[in-house]
Amino acid sequence: MLQEGDQMPAFSGQNHLGASVSDQDYKGKKLIVFFYPRANTPGCTAEACDLRDHYAALQAEGYELLGVSADSVKKQANFATKFSFPFPLLADEDHSAISAFGVWGPKKFMGKEFEGIHRTTFVINASGTIVRVINKVKTKEHAAQILEG
Repeated sequence: MLQEGDQMPAFSGQNHLGASVSDQDYKGKKLIVFFYPRANTPGCTAEACDLRDHYAALQAEGYELLGVSADSVKKQANFATKFSFPFPLLADEDHSAISAFGVWGPKKFMGKEFEGIHRTTFVINASGTIVRVINKVKTKEHAAQILEG
């Protein structure tokens, strides 16, 4: 997994609207990239809705937001529409961004081990440097976690 001080990796894919998105779109901008396991699940919905509800405060601090999961464009579109997210969701079905950031790996849930996305948020400055990694995400208070820096 990438750490504080690392440069944002190159990535590209389609967002929930089917438009191309890449790291180049965020050059010179402060960016929050939040990885979540699956659209429309309780924890992921709580996290994304909290970020939506505090989007203006995050923008006031100069941040762009990008949500990423391995869901299809269609699933991401349904998720974004259902909850009126004002930020793009990357449909990373080929795991290129997930792998580049290093958030794929073994997980445990209800006693079972499996491979999946580790819920992780990266705060990136305008120079493209990761300035913070949040891997203990509080889904219902995630915007506060980010803003308290």
